[in-house]
Amino acid sequence: MQQTYLQSLTGGGLIGLSAAVLLIFNGRIAGVGGIVAGAIEQASPERLSRVLFLAGLISGPFLYRLCFGAWPQINVTTTTGLMLLGGLLVGFGTRLGSGCTSGHGVCGLARLSPRSLTAVVVFLCTGILTVFVMRRFGIT
Repeated sequence: MQQTYLQSLTGGGLIGLSAAVLLIFNGRIAGVGGIVAGAIEQASPERLSRVLFLAGLISGPFLYRLCFGAWPQINVTTTTGLMLLGGLLVGFGTRLGSGCTSGHGVCGLARLSPRSLTAVVVFLCTGILTVFVMRRFGIT
């Protein structure tokens, strides 16, 4: 296994820092699902700040390359169809759960929110069950 402790620590620190900065300066939780929805809306007063936040997320691999001299290694071993289905299910789940993993998992748990703790437990259990079923039936 490749040792990526420094990259993981840096990435986690940047996620925490960006969530704290957004909360301190905008009074908003860094829930990426809600930020994307607000950026798509036509008449949102916070649209520009949401688009800039998303641009910062998208620029992450470029910043990684500047810092570490290479592109981050990504190894996708599934089909495009399954990735699209997974993306649609995640989008549906974020609306159903009134938040995404970043909103509940990063910000909600940091605020000791019981609702977020429940949501994160459900996210994790659903993920574990999904992997179990997919491996059991040979779906990859």
